[in-house]
Amino acid sequence: MSERDKELSLVQHLGELRDRLMVASIAVIATTAISFLFATDIIKILLVPAGVDHLIALSPTENFTTYMRVALFSGIALSMPVILFEIYAYIDPALHPNERRFALTAGPFVLLLFVAGMLFCYFGLLPSSLKFLVSFGNPVIENQLRASEYLSFVTTFILGMGVVFEVPVLIFALVRVHVLSRAWLARQRRYVIVLVLIVGAIITPTPDPFNQLLVAVPMYLLFEMGLFLARFAGGGPRAAS
Repeated sequence: MSERDKELSLVQHLGELRDRLMVASIAVIATTAISFLFATDIIKILLVPAGVDHLIALSPTENFTTYMRVALFSGIALSMPVILFEIYAYIDPALHPNERRFALTAGPFVLLLFVAGMLFCYFGLLPSSLKFLVSFGNPVIENQLRASEYLSFVTTFILGMGVVFEVPVLIFALVRVHVLSRAWLARQRRYVIVLVLIVGAIITPTPDPFNQLLVAVPMYLLFEMGLFLARFAGGGPRAAS
């Protein structure tokens, strides 16, 4: 391939990437606009794990910006099928027939894991973590939940866990297409432990180790689940290299 052909090929790939990103962005904007109409109901749902029915605001713009954050969070979650499809459509020409079949088969499981991660966070992690945080220092400190900080914490937590739950499928896919080997991944456990602790600290916008462990432990278990599933990925000698 000549340098000119390479340049044209690169321009074409960048053009397609731009188009895919534009479609995904339009989907996020549309679902965010729809979610904004129901933001009050969504906020009421997000208040349930804290056991409260209202929040406080300390600035004139806090109400509006908080509604926009909740709408954007909901918009990203609702548009995830479109985002995943655009990612698949972009990489599809480079896939072999067996890899294409695998990608199409894994698609529904990716969505299910994303939803499962958000539900696990909402029903499993949030109630216990919020109870700990709100009641900590209760004899001398009255905790009044501020709208922007509470909803920022909750939405980041939920969306982050939805993404984290994709780890088993990601590991399976990387082993299946011979990008990584299961044996190599298994040898990286000590580094994975450090990594999940760091990611746990990033996802949970609070400094306490309790919430960090609430995220890090499920993340490590998801890594081990991915290693288990990778046994059936058929990563042969190419993967081991």
